[in-house]
Amino acid sequence: MPHDADGPTTKADCLNRLYAAMQADETRLGQGFRLVVLHDAEDMVDPAALALLDAALERADFIQLPVLPEAQRASRWIGSHYCEEFAEAHGKAMIVREALAASLPAAGVGCGFSRRMLAVLAARTGGPGPFATDSLTEDYELGLRIRALGGRSRFLRLRGEDGQLVATRACFPARIDHAVRQKARWIHGIALQGWDRLGWNGGAGERWMLLRDRRGPMTALVLFAGYLLLVLGAVLLAIRAFGVRGDLAALWREAPLLDALLAANFAAFLWRAAMRFVFTAREYGWQEGARALARIPVTNVVAIMAGRRALAAYVAALFGAKPRWDKTFHHAYPTARPVRPSA
Repeated sequence: MPHDADGPTTKADCLNRLYAAMQADETRLGQGFRLVVLHDAEDMVDPAALALLDAALERADFIQLPVLPEAQRASRWIGSHYCEEFAEAHGKAMIVREALAASLPAAGVGCGFSRRMLAVLAARTGGPGPFATDSLTEDYELGLRIRALGGRSRFLRLRGEDGQLVATRACFPARIDHAVRQKARWIHGIALQGWDRLGWNGGAGERWMLLRDRRGPMTALVLFAGYLLLVLGAVLLAIRAFGVRGDLAALWREAPLLDALLAANFAAFLWRAAMRFVFTAREYGWQEGARALARIPVTNVVAIMAGRRALAAYVAALFGAKPRWDKTFHHAYPTARPVRPSA
């Protein structure tokens, strides 16, 4: 099924081409499809997923299953740091979003859409299909657009008879440059393009979740400033330890308000670390939960680098450069996973 564009294309371009092929098949067969499921080629699909998505379609136009990255022995620090991020996002954040009746973003994998809703989206875009070709995160945007059109969304978090979560599993980028490129695209598309393209709509819960979605650039800046202050603080302590006197050694001045802010920030950090451990350990075991705590600095460095790259790309786009959809390499799982009973 060749694409009619010379390229470079985006994932949305290719998805729209698949949508056109599906329309052609429907015309040839004389009947329409009911459910459209998105997966990447390297995904490990749960055997219970399709039946669950099909059943949930009775009460929803869009259904998202959890995504569980694989812990990678060959990439404990980079490839495995996605474990704790998705464990929290799909073990806590998505559940809260649904409870607040806020829009649910699509992850681009492990998600199903009603054929009727995709037709409505395609008609609204006026383009070749329902996927926005000028967005770097067309999957995220698709979930929000479904809610804006009055569609019903569900996050389906269930466990099978063996206690394992019914989820889509995949090996995420194992190299730091690949991870930075991928996360820069996410930040650019969700935080920066999303602000421009989708604005701020909905009630208090919806706006709060949009604010959380779009905090990536600010998070990168705050993390950078925090680590810079940590280094400067260590230098000043070393100067004091060596008995240096003068203005340089006196730059750090203790104050009750400053001490209270530091204590509050440290307590917040301990709380965040505890949540990261709990949600990671629930899906991967306590050992991976402990590794998640050790990976916090690595995760933050990746976020800083991705934030800088995303901001540079966004500024370039403001001056006329076309946003580039960076494809990142994912490892396929080396051995087949055992098939377990369906839920």
